[in-house]
Amino acid sequence: MNIKSIACLLIVVALGFAGCTSDKTTPEKSTKSPTAKQAAGTTGSQAPAASDSTKPAPADQQAAGAASTAQQPPVPAELKAAPAAAEPAPEPKRPDVIFVPTPPEVVAKMLELAQVTKDDVVYDLGCGDGRIVVAAAKLGCRAYGFDVDPQRIKESKENVEQNGVGNLATIEQKDIFTLDLSKANVVTLYLLPSLNVKLIPQLEKLKPGSRIVSHDFDMKGVTPDQVVEVTGENAYGHTVYLWTTPLKKEAPTE
Repeated sequence: MNIKSIACLLIVVALGFAGCTSDKTTPEKSTKSPTAKQAAGTTGSQAPAASDSTKPAPADQQAAGAASTAQQPPVPAELKAAPAAAEPAPEPKRPDVIFVPTPPEVVAKMLELAQVTKDDVVYDLGCGDGRIVVAAAKLGCRAYGFDVDPQRIKESKENVEQNGVGNLATIEQKDIFTLDLSKANVVTLYLLPSLNVKLIPQLEKLKPGSRIVSHDFDMKGVTPDQVVEVTGENAYGHTVYLWTTPLKKEAPTE
């Protein structure tokens, strides 16, 4: 083998050795940084990644949000809380009897029997069109009419005005079974017998010597002081009852 052949062989052996050395991994720790994918995988396995919602918004977005909030009008106080459900209004009380006018001659007899003077205070319970109140006021006394029917109240007030007795006559829309009758000393009635009885507890609170007169209907269980018959212009007969307080209660029958 000549010198040239030996030189070529050495070159080939050197190149092969160099190639084998470059393919081997050094045992030293790698200084390369992990890839983004590796980093994400490692972080996810140790703790949950922070949500985007917890990250602070950029400054320009924060400013835009603050401006939007500032431009919103304030919520009215009445809209902040839901309104409470309105309670249904109570139904107005209906009249216990239909209105039947008392003839003028019976009105006059009722006031005569009760001996009404200017010093009396008359309460007409269920005053209708106010004719008894007007007649009593014309005698110079204070007179009050009470009814639950708005139409009757309207008619009564018109009657008072037309007769010029507004200084003495007063009309009020009230339930007669809730009235305090203690200020009256004359009470006039044109009700059914059962309603007269219903009024007894209130009538018993009248001052001693007070008079109660009723057109046509008595008061079961209470003895009247007088009972008078009146013939009207239409030839029909009418009865007027008079009681004075304290009421004379009848003994209960067996």
